[in-house]
Amino acid sequence: MKKNQQGMTFWGVTFVGMAIVFGAILMMKLIPPYLEFWSVEKVIGVMAKDPALPGMTQQEVRTSFSRRSSIDNIKVIEGKDLEISKEHGQTVVSANYTVLVPIVGNLSAFLEFKSSTQDSKNR
Repeated sequence: MKKNQQGMTFWGVTFVGMAIVFGAILMMKLIPPYLEFWSVEKVIGVMAKDPALPGMTQQEVRTSFSRRSSIDNIKVIEGKDLEISKEHGQTVVSANYTVLVPIVGNLSAFLEFKSSTQDSKNR
């Protein structure tokens, strides 16, 4: 009885290996911006729970964010980049920013991040 050869060809193994390597590179490039975004969300969430927030001036809010972000080593956004408004008698602090992550050659990932004290209160 003749037995057929089974398994992957050289090109199949090469293709799967390249896909795994590309996926690993993609993950290594995209995880740091998300970690930093989660730090921004944490700072915004802490600010949302701060009872002094409604009485703060815009400059005090920006300074508070800058101090908290320096502790968490946030480099992507600063206090001056925040959008601060009053909605329904409440102070709303929003951080909207984009990150362009170079992947390989001319291939890049464009990430948009948005966080707000209004979103933090609803969680």
